Amino acid sequence: MATESSDREGMRINKYIAHAGVCSRRDADDLVEQGRVHIDGERVDQHGTCVREGQTVTVDGEEVYPLEFEYLLLNKPKDTISTTDDPKDRRTVLDAIGVPEDNPSGLFPVGRLDRNTTGVLLVSNDGDLAHRLMHPRYEIPKIYYVRVQDDVKPHQLDQLKRGVELSDGAAAADQVAYLDPQRKTDIALELHEGRNRQIRRMMEALGHTIVQLERAKYATLTTGRLQRGEWRRLEPEEVRELYQRVDLQ
Repeated sequence: MATESSDREGMRINKYIAHAGVCSRRDADDLVEQGRVHIDGERVDQHGTCVREGQTVTVDGEEVYPLEFEYLLLNKPKDTISTTDDPKDRRTVLDAIGVPEDNPSGLFPVGRLDRNTTGVLLVSNDGDLAHRLMHPRYEIPKIYYVRVQDDVKPHQLDQLKRGVELSDGAAAADQVAYLDPQRKTDIALELHEGRNRQIRRMMEALGHTIVQLERAKYATLTTGRLQRGEWRRLEPEEVRELYQRVDLQ
């Protein structure tokens, strides 16, 4: 039975599993409690257990090991699925980036954008960061540019801020405004929630059909000069800002 490290060497088991891209540290603690984690064949039963260099860690019998974290920013194009693979063989965001089919780095999209929603999408293998960015507790701001078929009336902007009723409860924008006062079909809308098809459903509740939907900002990230379908690696300072935003060390 693996026991807690008596020194400061090694990496705590939950951090090790998170760095292997399996899940977040909190979920890794659950795996330990469920008896699904072993070090050198011995079941781990303490959260504080540390993994030392040369030891083998398995989860559900499969060996896992820390990956080098990658942080990619994609300006997501239309007709692209925000998943690692698709049973219908449709194009995924990993295809857009050019990730090999076996995905050796364990990359995945952080959150989802609808198939035809474009804009800012973070792709990473950092499970801890992804978990916190998607957790409601951290209220990550997201700004969307929305184009609809018919003019959005001023009182409808107010209604979006007050909240509209959806099938899963009321939903309200944190901020909403016309992108151009002369073109009332185009609005900017800020949310911190992330419900399924939330903006589309909010606009439909007001009788509007979305023609174009783009996420212009996610947390601290914008597409900047990236053209649709282009991607780049985040700079170290950008990663630090994301970590600070969700209180990660």
